[in-house]
Amino acid sequence: MGNVFRDETKKLGFGLMRLPMIEGKDEIDIETMKQMVDYFMEQGFTYFDTAWMYCGFKSEDAIKVALVDRHPRESFTLATKLHGGFFNKPEEMDEIFNTQLKKTGAGYFDYYLIHDVGEDHYKKYTKMGSFEWLAKKKEAGLVKHMGFSYHDGADLLDRILTEHPEVEFVQLQLNYLDWDSEAIQSRKCYEVCVKHGKPVIVMEPVKGGTLANVPPAVEKLFKDYNSEASIPSWAIRFAATQPNVKMVLSGMGNMDMMKDNTSYMKDFKPLSDEELSLVKKAVNIINESIAIPCTACAYCVDGCPKNIPIPKYFSLYNAEKQEYAGKGFTPQGGYYHRLAQTHGKASDCIKCGKCEKICPQHLPIREHLEAVAKQFE
Repeated sequence: MGNVFRDETKKLGFGLMRLPMIEGKDEIDIETMKQMVDYFMEQGFTYFDTAWMYCGFKSEDAIKVALVDRHPRESFTLATKLHGGFFNKPEEMDEIFNTQLKKTGAGYFDYYLIHDVGEDHYKKYTKMGSFEWLAKKKEAGLVKHMGFSYHDGADLLDRILTEHPEVEFVQLQLNYLDWDSEAIQSRKCYEVCVKHGKPVIVMEPVKGGTLANVPPAVEKLFKDYNSEASIPSWAIRFAATQPNVKMVLSGMGNMDMMKDNTSYMKDFKPLSDEELSLVKKAVNIINESIAIPCTACAYCVDGCPKNIPIPKYFSLYNAEKQEYAGKGFTPQGGYYHRLAQTHGKASDCIKCGKCEKICPQHLPIREHLEAVAKQFE
């Protein structure tokens, strides 16, 4: 399976879940995106990762305009995904796939993933014959390589890879904060992939921005060692340092992020033993200060009957809890009350539990929302 990523010359992929947006509008900034796509490719990077529902179902359309229509098809590789939440009959998988081909204009997909596999979704994908369906797409030449993205424990992953040896790669949430987490099991899942000979694509290397906005003590730790290196670079390099990781996806919302990420990933150097020991220290510090380990994937938001912007509230809550003691005024309360004017408040939660059923992190969201309400209301 080692040659799955033979066409990829660099380990950084452009994740298209978080794209530049036009200020004040729910609209992708296509012109900025074009500049970012061009710059990414000029630096020698080729891998683009989207999905059916990214950016309110607009990401696949945007990649057609910004990439597919403007660059030769053989000059880039494109990955997209099928999520179990959007079909209930086997024939609907074809409908989604054909629409994806049309939306992207790509002709075929270099990498295609069954999305967000876990205990519940695996049952549905098995019942619907999704793995067999994808294998047929590969036989037909519409998909070059088949894989799945995964949010669950190592034991189930081991079973899935045993039952489906035809799968060529696995996409895992992997970052230095989740590496030894018992809830996420990054390391254990990575080791299962190594055991089965499946290369790994990394998602959430910066954990939805959490590892870009580290506590001051961690920032000092990293900056004292290397003042030139950005804080997110430690997280992305940690993921890329793992030998069986073939691609690290980064959601880049602006050109500054793009330039920073490509600068150190262009001629990638793995973390040294000394740097890895600093990362371990950083994990200990962060674990003492982070309140809610949300990655801001926003899967919980669409089905919320009260329109509560759950990840944004959690982010504000984490930021509030990470403020140093004695600072006095903090801005988070103001942000919260402004958001609550156009969205549901945390206290509006009716405890229906829809959010918790779809959360890849298996967070007790309802409980956390109570804490948010207590903090800001």
